[in-house]
Amino acid sequence: MLSDSMPEAASLTVLYDGACPLCRREIGVYRGLQPLRSDAPVCFADVNDPALTLPGGTTRAQLLARFHVRGYDGQLLSGARAFLALWAALPGWRWLALVGRLPGAAWAMERLYRLFLRGRPALQRWAFRMERRAPQRPDSPGKPPR
Repeated sequence: MLSDSMPEAASLTVLYDGACPLCRREIGVYRGLQPLRSDAPVCFADVNDPALTLPGGTTRAQLLARFHVRGYDGQLLSGARAFLALWAALPGWRWLALVGRLPGAAWAMERLYRLFLRGRPALQRWAFRMERRAPQRPDSPGKPPR
């Protein structure tokens, strides 16, 4: 949905690293879901796209280092707060956003996210290797091509 600029503030915009195999996979899951509210779209923007206008006061490196979401109100959220905003908008994930409202839960989720970020480079290397090794499978016999 994005190419030259950020969508209007009436949408929740997920800023993700399209060069990261882990991120692409996760975003693929989210993209397959219809937002809970039809009047509140969820848009996805690959921060690596050179045509993307970045949110004011940010750099591409900052946006690639952590998960970010621009909320419906235009506020840029990062880390666990960004995940909670996204999950609140999607079916099947809303329960996790509700858990994040419990006292101390968002804090704990942010700490877990920071731990994940420490291991992310190693996980990315593993995922890149797995992508290269995965055989390109033709469609199953008996199924029409897609």
